[in-house]
Amino acid sequence: MSEHETYIKLIGLLDERGARYRIYEHAEEGATEAVSALRGNAVEQAAKCLVVMVKLGKKTKRYVPAVVPGDRRVDLGAVKALLGGSYAGFATPEVAERPARSDGGTSRSSVAESGGGTVLPFSFDEELALVVDPVLLEQPEIYFNAARLDRSPTLATADYVAIAEPRVEPIAG
Repeated sequence: MSEHETYIKLIGLLDERGARYRIYEHAEEGATEAVSALRGNAVEQAAKCLVVMVKLGKKTKRYVPAVVPGDRRVDLGAVKALLGGSYAGFATPEVAERPARSDGGTSRSSVAESGGGTVLPFSFDEELALVVDPVLLEQPEIYFNAARLDRSPTLATADYVAIAEPRVEPIAG
C-alpha cells in the first residue's frame, strides 16, 4: 500500500468512526521534536511509534507497534517482559517501514505506516498487538504523522483509544 493509500485508509477510518480530528499540513518532517515544533504542540503530546521485534523462541519472532509520548523512549525490556520474550530490539528499517496491507497480505509486520519514520499509532493487522504507554493517554489530544511526512492529525485521545483499541501498558522509559 502506498503512502497515499495508507493516508486515505486512515482518514476514511477516522471519518467512518466519527473521530474528532484536525489535519495540519506542514513541511516534510519525521523527527518528533522538529515536527512538534512545526505543528505547535508539546512534544509529550506526540505519539511516537516504533516497531519492536521480540524473540519468543529460537525461531519465533513477534513484531509489536509500540507507542510512547514523544518525549520518552520505548523501554525494550518492558516490551520483552510484556510478551515473555528472550530478546527485544527495534525492527530493521526494511521490516518497520513495510507498508500496511489491506489486501490480506502475509506481511507479519504490516502496521499502518510509511517510510522515513512515519509509523502510525494504529495497526491494520489483527495479528499485531498495538501497545501504548498510559502516559500518552493522559493528553486530551495526540498528534502524529498521517502516513506522510507533510500531514499530521491531532486526534481526541478518547477517539484514538476507541478506534485503535490498543493494549495499554507501561512501556516508556
